[in-house]
Amino acid sequence: MAAFDGKVVWITGASSGLGAHCAARFASLGAHVVCSARREEALSEVVDGIRAAGGSAEVAVLDVTDAEACEAVAAGLVQSHGRIDVVLANAGFGISGPVARTSDEDARRQFDVNVFGVLNVVRAATPALIEAKGRLAIVGSVAAFAVPPKTGLYAASKAAVHALGQAMELELARKGVSVTTIHPGFVESEIARVDNDGVHHPDRDDPRPSALMWKTEDAARVMVQAIARRKGTFVFTGHGRFAVWLSRFAPGVLKAILRRS
Repeated sequence: MAAFDGKVVWITGASSGLGAHCAARFASLGAHVVCSARREEALSEVVDGIRAAGGSAEVAVLDVTDAEACEAVAAGLVQSHGRIDVVLANAGFGISGPVARTSDEDARRQFDVNVFGVLNVVRAATPALIEAKGRLAIVGSVAAFAVPPKTGLYAASKAAVHALGQAMELELARKGVSVTTIHPGFVESEIARVDNDGVHHPDRDDPRPSALMWKTEDAARVMVQAIARRKGTFVFTGHGRFAVWLSRFAPGVLKAILRRS
């Protein structure tokens, strides 16, 4: 995919899962990948793997809830590389539990990472993306359209991400920047192993249906392809697309299915 040869790609949430696999995919296509997340050791492992495979990558440790830190990373990339061509705002996690039993602290933490984290990265990188006529991608979830029980805060945050993506797609189009809002269905990742406090538990079981789970490398491949093609809204996995279709045309059927989930 020549679209990324020699390009500078900044990915948040790149220490594992979709972010790490997308980083490897972009690097295999000739991009220089900047991998951001909070866990420096895990990021270093991702970058070392990319370099061992002949790719180009670097670590930029970052907490996306820190707006000044996001500005500093973006400014540093422009200073070091002269440009930012692609941004994949992927960092996120999920609060679980009945909405009425969640706390204000839970809600703020959920939106700080999943919504304000996206905003902080987007605001920091947009001037460089406009200069490069680049590509912005933000990661939502099928949960923005089909909300299972005990995922209300997470789904609400991803619905907000969807709305942000729709607005930015229109706002940036005339400036030559494409905005791809990506809504995955069930994909192998560590999101189910992160607790409500944002702490990672590598040995925790993943309760999501294994029969529907996409392999992470397959998900990364179609995500990078969608970004290359400058798609707008991109929903993937067959079950994810079906759930979104039901939410629009047969919401009663979808609710009946979700009640049993």
